Amino acid sequence: MKIGFIGLGNMGAPMARNLAAAGHEVTGFDTASVTAEGVALAASAQDAARHADVVITMLPNGAILRAVAEDVLPAMQTGALFIDCSTVDVESARAVAEDANSKGMGWIDAPVSGGIGGASAGTLTFMAGGAEDDFNKAAELFDIMGQKAVHCGDAGAGQAAKICNNMILGATMIVTCEAFALADKLGLARDKMFDVVSTSSGYSWSMNAYCPAPGIGPQSPADNDYQPGFAAALMVKDLGLAQDASASVSATTPLGAHALELYKEMVADGDGDKDFSYMLPRLSA
Repeated sequence: MKIGFIGLGNMGAPMARNLAAAGHEVTGFDTASVTAEGVALAASAQDAARHADVVITMLPNGAILRAVAEDVLPAMQTGALFIDCSTVDVESARAVAEDANSKGMGWIDAPVSGGIGGASAGTLTFMAGGAEDDFNKAAELFDIMGQKAVHCGDAGAGQAAKICNNMILGATMIVTCEAFALADKLGLARDKMFDVVSTSSGYSWSMNAYCPAPGIGPQSPADNDYQPGFAAALMVKDLGLAQDASASVSATTPLGAHALELYKEMVADGDGDKDFSYMLPRLSA
């Protein structure tokens, strides 16, 4: 396929590289001076999108997605597929989907889970919203960039799944860190706590796969001075999206709201570039 890839940052560049390595003709664009192995660089987003069978975006927020879509949709050929892998608000995803469909293009919102490591290794999970036919067209590319893709429903459903997932992640990481901090003060060794909790009712991804305590469990950012696999500032973004969505449908999400406030405090204290599991040293201080 001819693929235009817009947004060659920490996530987009390895995703584009993997598509090129699989034999697709990938043309990329980013506002920063970046490169990706095997990816030709275009002078503009429109140039990257022109003549492409598929346009993929990986962008910071919904406002930028809307602006990029307004720019590139007129340059895209009828029948092309627009896949947005950014994490943005549901309303922006649905608005761009409607615009793309009205112009004769397909649409999939497909935010990802797996972080920079998953993008590089091609092991991301995609949460996809859009028409089933468009999802099926995108499936081959998802197989290259990731290990799993779930069709969650109509346009916007992928974003809904992502923000719900990350609200759970943010809250469970905080309570996992609280439990370690409490265990420390009670004199319970961290390795013993892990051995118990990881095989009992406290089991969670935050504990078992991404333990916030250094030297405990599988390798995680805690073992690398909390250099980010997923930065606290990004958790603030995702929890904020979840709270905005919650307010828009009058849902009750008090733990999600409190998790957002705690991560906002982390960012305000200058730790936004630390991994979100850095909550443990903060609570242990």
